[in-house]
Amino acid sequence: MADAWLPEAGRLPARTDGGALGGGAPRAVWFSSESDARTISARSVAADLARADRAPHLVWNPWSGEFVQLLPIVRAARMLDAVGREGRVCAQIMVVGQARDPFTGTPLNGLDPLMAWLDSWGVARRWPAGPPLPTPQSYQARRDRRSWARGGHFGASQVPGADRPDPGGIDIRRVTGPETPVAPIPRPRPSVGQPGGSPPAPASPLHNGILPPSPPVLEVPVPEPANARS
Repeated sequence: MADAWLPEAGRLPARTDGGALGGGAPRAVWFSSESDARTISARSVAADLARADRAPHLVWNPWSGEFVQLLPIVRAARMLDAVGREGRVCAQIMVVGQARDPFTGTPLNGLDPLMAWLDSWGVARRWPAGPPLPTPQSYQARRDRRSWARGGHFGASQVPGADRPDPGGIDIRRVTGPETPVAPIPRPRPSVGQPGGSPPAPASPLHNGILPPSPPVLEVPVPEPANARS
């Protein structure tokens, strides 16, 4: 059975969690703390979030490789509202870093055990909403429910109902592997005649490439003028 606590992480248990999880596709959401990972520890960020009652599941410093876990993955965390209770798991991961300087530019120390842990909970290595946008464009990112329902990995800027710009324009292939698609897979359009398909085109005047015959022209006799008679 998968471990509710990342074995490599130190623990700083939060006083409250976000409640029971509601079921659905497993997912992970990536945040950034907007602090310098070369000078701020994961434990310091975790303590600040716990005091503010905004605990994620895990805080990770990708420079030092330090992990601090505040909540078990089997309970909802508190970085998101009700949407954070959706999924069999909805791992909320706070990365010590800044959205304007994406964390995938760091050594990513500790990434392998973190990804193995998420794999063990069934979080698919895909990004249904595509790569997160860089700031400030990420404020206008699509946050559609269809992508969210598929599960997998998401930036905080891609979560329905959220209003966050993080984690910025990260390189998703450095997180979930070189085979990760860099864009969502397009859904095929329904064929004509299927529900949601395109309406049939207007009928053409051509029939088997031949125009239909023109209607016959009726000849109407024109009477002669009276002064033309002898």
